[in-house]
Amino acid sequence: MIRSELVQALAKENPDLRPEEVEQTVDIFFEEIARRLAEGGRVELRGFGAFSTRERESRKGRNPRTGETVDVPSKKVPYFKPGKEMRERLNP
Repeated sequence: MIRSELVQALAKENPDLRPEEVEQTVDIFFEEIARRLAEGGRVELRGFGAFSTRERESRKGRNPRTGETVDVPSKKVPYFKPGKEMRERLNP
């Protein structure tokens, strides 16, 4: 599912809301998750899963074009851990 399909599904389930309101709600939802992760926090949606960040260590990489070794700095990456209910739905 892509973002526009999500907006359409929510609009269909909530006919009392204008499409602009549904789109604004989706924007706020994703923006708040991203903001919280950028602050180093965690977002937990019961029954669905938890979003957090993990630290990747710096390492040596290789430029695929030249084969030259390059330094890749450490960085934070988003991480998602599915909740128990989600795992059970995927693996009945």
